Amino acid sequence: MPAPGTTAVLALLPDAEPLLELASEVDARAVRPEVPAHATLLYPWLSADRIDARELERLRAALLRAAPEGDRIPVRLAEVEQAGAFAGVPVPELRALATAVRAAYPEQVPYGGRFGQDPPVHVTVSLDATAHTAAEIARHVTGRLPISSEVSAVHVVALTPDGWQILAELPLTA
Repeated sequence: MPAPGTTAVLALLPDAEPLLELASEVDARAVRPEVPAHATLLYPWLSADRIDARELERLRAALLRAAPEGDRIPVRLAEVEQAGAFAGVPVPELRALATAVRAAYPEQVPYGGRFGQDPPVHVTVSLDATAHTAAEIARHVTGRLPISSEVSAVHVVALTPDGWQILAELPLTA
């Protein structure tokens, strides 16, 4: 479990919330109930005490360089990938944003390096379950796909003693 003050840069995907609900019906321990459906662009990011207006502007500049024209990125959640205890739904449309954020903060290695320097962007629907449970979750989630959604902002969240809290919302428009 991360320590309070840990932050992340996320694209919230409320349209994917039913996927987490399905996963929770199979095994509530496979999802984190206080965390909404999202795709992680960078975790961990800076410690919460380092985040100020200058860092938020630096992050926003990286996002705007990578964001396509317009103020929304359409996404299509279409398939589930499962490996061991993990099941996730890829979100390739957000890859450019994640790569830009990671390039702007090269000292912040995604997931502590567990998945390489530039891992694929996904919505996690099973984490820390058994392989059997993750496979069952993947089967259930597949039945709810595809889901079309869009991203118009990125959120910075921080872990507090009371759970994850939104620190900032960064729209994808100049």
